Amino acid sequence: MVSDKIEKALNKQIRIEAESSQIYLSMACWAEKKGFEGVAEFMFAQADEEREHMLKLLRYLIERGGNAEISELSKPASVFNSPKEMFEEVLKHEIFVSESINDLVAVTFEERDFATHNFLQWYVAEQIEEEATARTILDKINLIGDDRSGFYLFDKDVRSMITPKAE
Repeated sequence: MVSDKIEKALNKQIRIEAESSQIYLSMACWAEKKGFEGVAEFMFAQADEEREHMLKLLRYLIERGGNAEISELSKPASVFNSPKEMFEEVLKHEIFVSESINDLVAVTFEERDFATHNFLQWYVAEQIEEEATARTILDKINLIGDDRSGFYLFDKDVRSMITPKAE
């Protein structure tokens, strides 16, 4: 059984992961509309991945005897001035998620809940990867600069960065 404090913290993270999925869905729609098919596919895949993160937390909480809450979600931004601006938002958001995971891990220490602490180590490692991916994409955009023709190859390159789903 998880403590009330752990339950509340896990439910907060469940909401953050659900909102992350919504953010990526919104970005996918924008990219698709602007003709960035590779970026759109990448964002749709990220949305699915974030939903899986949410479900993994939700199932864990239920398995530990806690009450998982499905809450209202904030509406994400749907308009971006450029792919660069959009990926800057991605990096900013992933840093926020990393901080939230770190706060959750800190609660597990306070509550001496080592099972949840161990469970969350996967999320800690995942966030390192998420931030690194966003930084890599921003580096590529910065290399392109104002060369609009470079975005054609960039779009194809981002499509190749989609992580295949484990079956």
